[in-house]
Amino acid sequence: MSRAAAQARAAAQPAKVLESIADQPAGVSGDGLTESAPRLAASGFDFEAAREEFHELVVSAGGDVVAEVTQRRLEPDAATMIGKGKIVEVAGITASAEADVVLFDHDLSPTQLRNLESELPARVVDRTQLILDIFARHARTREGHLQVELAQLEYMLPRLSGRGAAMSQLGGGIGTRGPGETKLETDRRRIQRRLVQLRSDLEAVRRVRGQQRQRREAVPVPTIALVGYTNAGKSTLFNRLTHADVLESARMFATLDPKLKALTLPSRRKILLSDTVGFIRDLPHTLVTSFRATLEEVQKAEVLIHVEDAASPMREERHREVDRVLAELDVHGAKQIQVLNKSDLLPEVERVGLSGRTDVTLLSAKTGDGVPELLARMDAALSADPLETRAMTVPQSEGGVLAALGAGARIADRTFTGSDVTMMVEGPASLLGRYRRFWLENGGGTEGTPSA
Repeated sequence: MSRAAAQARAAAQPAKVLESIADQPAGVSGDGLTESAPRLAASGFDFEAAREEFHELVVSAGGDVVAEVTQRRLEPDAATMIGKGKIVEVAGITASAEADVVLFDHDLSPTQLRNLESELPARVVDRTQLILDIFARHARTREGHLQVELAQLEYMLPRLSGRGAAMSQLGGGIGTRGPGETKLETDRRRIQRRLVQLRSDLEAVRRVRGQQRQRREAVPVPTIALVGYTNAGKSTLFNRLTHADVLESARMFATLDPKLKALTLPSRRKILLSDTVGFIRDLPHTLVTSFRATLEEVQKAEVLIHVEDAASPMREERHREVDRVLAELDVHGAKQIQVLNKSDLLPEVERVGLSGRTDVTLLSAKTGDGVPELLARMDAALSADPLETRAMTVPQSEGGVLAALGAGARIADRTFTGSDVTMMVEGPASLLGRYRRFWLENGGGTEGTPSA
């Protein structure tokens, strides 16, 4: 069957035809859509879930949706993404609804963007530009502003060309022959200079972060990072564990700048907990590159806590998207703890079924249910500075030693004999090693005993 005939039949019976081609080999590719036509039907994200997610993105950017237009194509139009007939329909809807912006849930090539803007009576914004706008709204620190500006300029640079006479101007002065330097060339050179400056500034930020990390690593304090899909509840869990005051919002990408906070585990070991930017379906590569300085906390973390929205119908698909971004960041070897958050929103039957799984931790960051189990799993996952159990006898005159052990370790079986205190101490090897002189050699001490 020819491509035109297949497209006509798909328009007449879209569900049946797309199901029938789902098992055919991929061969159709194009800008902004998926890599193959069959993936349109067999995509991990179904149409309704993708539509709702894009709607949330628009709301997070401060927009009001006045109309929605969908289209099913076997392949994108190289010039306009949607084709001439659909452009006429979208132009009419845009004019009747008096819309200011037409948003596409796809990435548009520079040519497609230029052609669409010339045909539609409103500004055209694609998916990447929308996400960048949300990032710009939520950036608070200097580092966040630098990273957002870098991503925006890298996105804008290839889209400067072809904006007509507005991008050209005549050279000034008497005797000028022909046009002088075009506005396009001037803008491109200005952006290139700014990109060099931004990369230099971000390199300085990365260098400062590296120095701070080296100072932290001089003292054995491991880092655990929260990762996950945007709006999975990472910031709520971060506040629950550390009693911080990080912004909690139902809007997407509410947390942009990384947060680090000290946390004491049940074993009395201290860690640094990191809250990072959330991921999303088809996260633009430009953002991953620009935010590499921020995401270095994920790369250097000893343990990753993968937070998922247990009540989301797309939980498995979102899990795969997060794994894909982590692979793009070259995160290898870090242990992962899978956390199913928002368990209070699950039906009772489903919650009971998930609670029996040993590979996940079921909790609700809002109510605090399941947090003790998560802390115990964090303790067990740490390999740096392992726990030891030692029998020790410390004179009561060594008040500083007793205070340090009481603050950094767990003490059991404490007995007083004269002016001495004999006890079983469970704590980090680095802490107990400092007071080796008080060990009882035959007191039954064991190394590497995991914490309960």
